[in-house]
Amino acid sequence: MDEDSQKNHLKAYGITYFALEEELEVRWLLNYRGGSFLISDTEELRKECQIRGVSFEVISDEKTQSILEEISSPSQNKESVELEKAPKIAVYSPQGNKPWDDAVTMALTYAEIPYETIYDEAVLNDALVLYDWLHLHHEDFTGQYGKFYRTFRATPWYIQEKEESEALAKKLGYDKVSEEKLAVALKIRDYVVGGGFMFAMCSATDSFDIALAAEGVDIAETMFDGDPSEPGYQSKIDFNKTFAFTDFTLERSPMVYEFSSIDMTAKRSIPKETDYFTLMDFSAKWDVVPTMLIQNHTRLVKGFMGQTTAYNPDNIKANVLVMGESKLNNEARYIHGIKGKGFFTFYGGHDPEDYQHRVGDPKTELELHPTSPGYRLILNNVLFPAAKKKPRKT
Repeated sequence: MDEDSQKNHLKAYGITYFALEEELEVRWLLNYRGGSFLISDTEELRKECQIRGVSFEVISDEKTQSILEEISSPSQNKESVELEKAPKIAVYSPQGNKPWDDAVTMALTYAEIPYETIYDEAVLNDALVLYDWLHLHHEDFTGQYGKFYRTFRATPWYIQEKEESEALAKKLGYDKVSEEKLAVALKIRDYVVGGGFMFAMCSATDSFDIALAAEGVDIAETMFDGDPSEPGYQSKIDFNKTFAFTDFTLERSPMVYEFSSIDMTAKRSIPKETDYFTLMDFSAKWDVVPTMLIQNHTRLVKGFMGQTTAYNPDNIKANVLVMGESKLNNEARYIHGIKGKGFFTFYGGHDPEDYQHRVGDPKTELELHPTSPGYRLILNNVLFPAAKKKPRKT
């Protein structure tokens, strides 16, 4: 999985998933040649690699043992992690074509990793227990329809989305979309606390935490839920309920395309040509989880924007790990944390290969970006639940 030897890093994750489905022996060699995968050899696997255009090497048992001995040496910042099973994947996403795409869905499809799509009704009916990994599609859990009001309130897709959301909330027994979305967010919270893994990008990250923090508080204005927000709602926000963020200030105006002070989009002054973020360096033997999540063939990843592009370090909780950051703009791009028995990862930005993706833009064709470092971070998260869990050090 290093830069020079692999022609299609993204499809290599699909090959690894395929190997897990076939119950082959799979090891993830952290920090070894870009986070390579060591898989027991079969003729079927070789053919599958050739069909999908994935580069591979066949090595002897002697060479395998030599590599594993090198990795196990205390002097090497490397680790070998056994992958046990192909995780069952759910993507939380509404039905129908929205005027934006989703990087995770595209990555899964391109890598040929199977997933199932679920939405509010299934979540509220406890369907999440069937899955090992959950991705939150571009979503607004606050019931403010993505804060798209100023620019898109007269467009057919916005009007339709609002009508469909209101009808679904009513069907599920809620008076307001914000109340129904909060109920969904609480179910997702319980899924993670119970041991699930949640991955979210763009506005699904901060809007999720804001919804949890505003439980029982009306922060939506009349055009969103039919009545004004309650007076002094900022002082009623409970930061103890969030996953990742704290001490943030909500954006009160419905005319501003922003949720809160968490996001750094409006504060950015980085030219596109120099917009990169750096992946942090962790101890592979002691910090196995973050090391898995940052495996890549480069530590420098191209930046990309979204409704929520990056996170203000002042609003990140002390127990949340920053795995990717831009020192140039003092912002966190890629963060990870533990909640109860489960894990969550938040990734800022909308599409790693579309710098300033706008509503209605054509989707990215990953055939043109088969070695994308930004997309690799997504697929690291997909495979993470497959890793054999070691007892936590206490």
